[in-house]
Amino acid sequence: MLIRAGFDIEFATDTPSAMLALLNIHPSRNRDLRTPHRIETSREVPTYDYVDDFGNLCTRLTVPAGGLSLHADFIIEDSGFVDRRAPDVPVTPVDELPENVLGFLLGSRYCETQHLMQAAWGMFGHIQSARGRVEAIVDFVHNHITFGYQFARGDRTAWNGYQERVGVCRDFAHLAVTLCRCMNIPARYCTGYLGDIGVPVVDAPMDFSAWFDVFVGGDWYTYDARHNQPRIGRILMARGRDATDTALTTVFGPAWLKRFEVTTYEVSADELARFGRPPELRLAA
Repeated sequence: MLIRAGFDIEFATDTPSAMLALLNIHPSRNRDLRTPHRIETSREVPTYDYVDDFGNLCTRLTVPAGGLSLHADFIIEDSGFVDRRAPDVPVTPVDELPENVLGFLLGSRYCETQHLMQAAWGMFGHIQSARGRVEAIVDFVHNHITFGYQFARGDRTAWNGYQERVGVCRDFAHLAVTLCRCMNIPARYCTGYLGDIGVPVVDAPMDFSAWFDVFVGGDWYTYDARHNQPRIGRILMARGRDATDTALTTVFGPAWLKRFEVTTYEVSADELARFGRPPELRLAA
């Protein structure tokens, strides 16, 4: 299946402000691209890319005085397969885990394992299967937190989400990641595109999404506590310990968001053939 995706984001600022952006697709999806993926800027500014410690492709730039818009529009091929369930195997003892996943057992800025350890073991400690633990955690988080964009708050941690019981997709992911880590299951936070493909369309503006991966039986598997069902058409952008490592944009100076539009939907081969960014196909509100 083919998916068209992209964004149109505008920032305003009175003074030049350095920015770090994780708006590229993850390098693991590069071979699936059917058109180029480029971050375009409304003004001529230098941009520099580098790969961070988590394998994400990051962009550095400076938003000039007066502001700047960032834009991308691309088509990518997807398998159309739903998220794979983790195998029904026992939890791997920590001393048998590979070194490169141990960091995803530790607490982090938004995932305070020290506050949720006792609650996690009380709720899930009796479950011996790794998959059973993960899916019980996903069910719990899905039912514990009420979703709503009006509940968005940039400083809400997993502990806050557990107490307040409201949030957006990042809050679902942070709480699920934290509970998995408490149960000795490595978990990493993910961001990307997730359109209403294969599910009823939601009458709401499109947005980027957050989900998480767990390391079970020697491999990583994707779970989504907000939706609590396997989905198709995920396009990974970044992953890390939590939202600190995967922030879409970080501005080092005074700047504010003026426009934020995201698009992701399934397209036909005909649209791929005529893909050329004519005005009628540009992202629109």
